[in-house]
Amino acid sequence: MLGTLNPGEEAQLRQTIEMFEVITQSQPQDYQSLEILKEAYLKLSMENEVIQTSKRIAEAYVQLGQLSSAILEYETILQRHPEDADAMTAMAEIESKANNLTKPAPEMEMPSPRVSDALFVKKTGIKAAAQPEVDDGRQTMFKYFVDSKLITSMDFDLCWPAPSLTTPPTKTVEPFIYNLAERQLMTVDKSLKVLADRSRLAYIPLERYELDIELVRTAPRETCQRWCVAPFDRMSKSVMIATANPFNKKAAADLEESLRHRLLFYLAAPADLMRVLSKAYR
Repeated sequence: MLGTLNPGEEAQLRQTIEMFEVITQSQPQDYQSLEILKEAYLKLSMENEVIQTSKRIAEAYVQLGQLSSAILEYETILQRHPEDADAMTAMAEIESKANNLTKPAPEMEMPSPRVSDALFVKKTGIKAAAQPEVDDGRQTMFKYFVDSKLITSMDFDLCWPAPSLTTPPTKTVEPFIYNLAERQLMTVDKSLKVLADRSRLAYIPLERYELDIELVRTAPRETCQRWCVAPFDRMSKSVMIATANPFNKKAAADLEESLRHRLLFYLAAPADLMRVLSKAYR
């Protein structure tokens, strides 16, 4: 496999590995990032690292209570290495544990944006009919920032962006947490920690990522600038998306419609996102 890669592809894969090793070391239960890491190792024909990462994925599934997924991962390892004692022992322990349970452990799901937010239209004097109601994550963000007593509802309304859904933006719309920081209500680092804790998404330091600007441009300019989102890497059938609002269902739907790939979302600093989009859409 390594011989079929050009130097640029190999360099990008090694950068992906470096970045996602950092992410998964700090968030060992982030199995989506571990899957990306495993695939990168596979493309570089790093067999030992592939197996070790598969074991980390299986362990993450066990920690999350997803025993059936853990068993499938161990079975994949044994298909490649039938004599792997660690995988055989771990799978036997899981099967024994599963058989002893009185009821199956609940599957832990990645938190997703809540249903339609009836409070979307800000009090700007524009009639509600002129701005279609969308699930842009406002209700969920209100819960985590206002109901949790981090900021007031007035400050929330002042900082919440409400871009036009009918007129294409002329520049990237500043995200909510960027506006909070600009008004000195909450630092970006603190906001990102709140979002990471609530969404369970990993943080990607875009300033250290050597982005392919052409990849960013595979998503519609209007979508990326309206919601401040950016594709930053592609791995097989998945496209990784950086966002500062992990609960924006409308952004996810718009990207899915245009990219036609499985999307994996990661948190990013809004300033980094805006810089990337500015470079992509000069």
